[in-house]
Formats: sequence, C-alpha cells, structure tokens
Amino acid sequence: MRIDKKQFAKRLMQSDFIQILMHEQPDGDAVGSAYALFAALEKLNKTIRVDCFDEPPKNLRFITKAVRFQEFEPQLTVAVDVADIKLLGDNWRDYEGKIDLCLDHHTSNTFYADSTYLEDRAAASEMVYEVINELGVTIDEYIASCIYVGVSTDTGCFRYPNTTSDTLRIAADMMDKGIDAQAINKAMFETKTKSFVKLEKLVNETLELHFDERCAIYTITRKMFDKSGALESECHPITAASRQIEGVLVGVVIKEQKDGTFNISVRTNNPLNASAICSKLGGGGHKNAAGCELVSSLSETKAALLKVIGDALNEAV
Repeated sequence: MRIDKKQFAKRLMQSDFIQILMHEQPDGDAVGSAYALFAALEKLNKTIRVDCFDEPPKNLRFITKAVRFQEFEPQLTVAVDVADIKLLGDNWRDYEGKIDLCLDHHTSNTFYADSTYLEDRAAASEMVYEVINELGVTIDEYIASCIYVGVSTDTGCFRYPNTTSDTLRIAADMMDKGIDAQAINKAMFETKTKSFVKLEKLVNETLELHFDERCAIYTITRKMFDKSGALESECHPITAASRQIEGVLVGVVIKEQKDGTFNISVRTNNPLNASAICSKLGGGGHKNAAGCELVSSLSETKAALLKVIGDALNEAV
C-alpha cells in the first residue's frame, strides 16, 4: 500500500520500539536519512535502533560513532532508502514479509513493505526532513548534519541534475541550524582514505572505453579489496567518477561480490537513461543513476552490458 508523509508519521507515532534498516554498503543518504530519523524519534521517547548488513564507510563515522543502540524486539520495522528488499544484504530473507514501512525515493521501488512512502526526490533525506517536521520534532544540529549529508551525497554536493530548488532550500535550512557545512563537505567530497587511494589506483588500470569513447567501464574485483584494504562502502566515488570522463555518456562500475556475482552501477549523462538501461537487466533506479546484479562470468557480464548500452546509444542518436 502506498501512503503519504502524514500517514507515515502517524504509523511511527503508534509504535514505541522501532527498527530502522539501511541498504548494504550504505552511502551518505542511507546513513543520513536513517540516523536523522533515529534521532528525531528518540526525542519522542521511542526506543530505536539502526541496523545494516555492512558497516558505514569511514567518512560517515562522525555520524555513527557516538551512537549506541539497545537490543529489543521491534514493534515496527522501517526501511529507508531501500528500493528492493534484496538490497538489505545477504541476510535479506530474514526480513521477508516483516518490513512494515518503507521510505524511498527510487521510482523502481518493488513495494516489498506493507506500506510505502515513495516520492521521486533527489534524496531520501529530503523525505525524512519532511517526516520529522510532520512529527513536530525540532531539528537540532545533529539531525541537521545527518540530513545535509544525505542531500549533499545524493546530489554530488548539489552538482547532479537531480538537484532541485527544494534540495537547496533544505540544505540552507540545515545550515541555519548551525551545522559546519564546510567540514562536512571536506569529509564527504575532499578527503580520501589511504585504502581508497590504493583501490582507486588499481581500479583506474581497468578502464575500458567503448562506442567511440561514449561508454566507460571500470571493474573492481575481490582481489582489489584484499590488496587495498578498502571497504566496499568506499566505492561510491569511483561510481560517480565513471561518467566524469570527457565525452562519456554512460559510466559503469562492475563490482565482484563475495559470492561471485557482479553488482553493476550505471551513471549517465543526458540524454541517456540509467534506469532504462538497468531495467533491461533486471534492475532499476533513477534517470541518471541506477543499478542491477548479474549472475554470470565477468566476460558475459560485460557482453550483456555492452549490448544494452549499445542499443541505448543508438536510440539516442
């Protein structure tokens, strides 16, 4: 069932023990939206915890490091920024049929939850901001930092085409709450861990250009993670960089999973549609950012991707 923000807030108010779920390999929007909602509900004397299959990347631990959660049996389980239940991680089956609410901004959402608050927004954190206001909770500096991290991450620090005037107004409101936006921007967009730098060097050597250099493909293997010491959640900057090469309309990152399958992240520049490309391979997402998963060899994975991308490029001419 699809619900709006008022109904979503009402459901939250009706429960005292609430579990919040994030997707695997959480990014800034997942962490920001989940922890902002956690902190807001805690102000209402709810007992809350945030669960995720993977630990957050190092540059987001300024949000999570001081937070300790209680163990309890949840009355309500809420997923934020999760388009498909399988994105919760390898243990996703533990939650099958048990997710009461979902807050999401991906139009490819599979409506796996009992009730879903879905809008086509730049970031899930924008929606959390509105839910918190609906709850009547005053946004303090910590909550404001979480929301700012979320909206800035999913818009590439307000550079991506999904950035709207609402996004900028929310960011400005968070700055008015006293956050150190400069410090957050530096941590999120201008600082690289040593392990990521090692991984980035290895990944750059895999670059392939196809279709008159309009398509760029990077590959990340398990050996690269082992050699660099980087976490999977540190890969997001590589995904963003795939479409930043001059003349590239489609940027792809193929990431080998622990079980040998491949996670595919696609980023496009106009007029290409990343969601349309990934939907032909069983995935989905946004117009300029989407993903899918393929169970095949690396060569077969690349062949399937190149076929769909080639068709998309031909249609765009």
